[in-house]
Amino acid sequence: MATRRGPPRYTARVTPRSNRIRLDTGLDYHVLEWDPGPAARHTVLLLHGFLDSSWGWVNVVEAGLGDYHIIAPDLRGHGDSDHIGAGGYYHFADYLADVEDLVRKVARERLSLVGHSMGGSVASYFTGTWPERVARLALLEGLGPPETGAAAPERIRAWLAAWRRVRDTPARALASVEDAAARIRKHDPRCSAEEALRLARHGTSPMPGGVRFKHDPLHATPGPHGFQLETARSFWRAVTCPVLLVDGAESVFMAGGSGDDEAASRAAYFKHSRREVLADAGHMMMRHQPAALARLLAAFLA
Repeated sequence: MATRRGPPRYTARVTPRSNRIRLDTGLDYHVLEWDPGPAARHTVLLLHGFLDSSWGWVNVVEAGLGDYHIIAPDLRGHGDSDHIGAGGYYHFADYLADVEDLVRKVARERLSLVGHSMGGSVASYFTGTWPERVARLALLEGLGPPETGAAAPERIRAWLAAWRRVRDTPARALASVEDAAARIRKHDPRCSAEEALRLARHGTSPMPGGVRFKHDPLHATPGPHGFQLETARSFWRAVTCPVLLVDGAESVFMAGGSGDDEAASRAAYFKHSRREVLADAGHMMMRHQPAALARLLAAFLA
């Protein structure tokens, strides 16, 4: 009689290692790596969202994601990964170039991707481009924002004006790490004080007068190209692996803020998908319900 296999669980506490990896795109990426040992041949790549970092995944992994080889990078211009140089910008395809090279350097025999928000878009575009390389894809509110269309003269003017404003405005310090934690909770009231302080410690660096968040201020500018749903659909249609879509029941950003019907409509473009709604969780579900999210992901990845 066959024995039914459940989700893999950690048999021992695995401490993440903080590494730096030089990419062929010319940037150094900071990654957190959980490696149970050479027997772990399934690499799970965790891609964070806008203005987040690799440290946002720690509670989910340690809640029992499984005995996988797990890599969580700081995407370019976030956390401790390199910012782009003078004259550069964060075009969306640049993230794909980074992740493709990172996969070449770190992935083992089997690869799965988990992406949150912006990282979900990166993960789905990667999987649509190289469907043969991905075994499982999980998107945590990663189906994109409301459609904003292609570049237009007004958008280009706004983009360049914001770029100039960021360049010409000196960085302002927050008085302390505690003030940075309070800023996190202001934008995410569901985040506990303890978790906000942990994220602030990893997410800030010292500067005269206090601390500043590590992300490149250029991320706060509107890009030259808006979100185009038909472009996203072309990637989603090309995905062949099973897809798990997770929304926070209390989130205002489900399908970019367009609600349940739009989320279901976008999900239909994947060949093999199922959708789950996580109770008592907002958009930053990794902070709000890490154990429940870990259970969903562990069962899906297995």
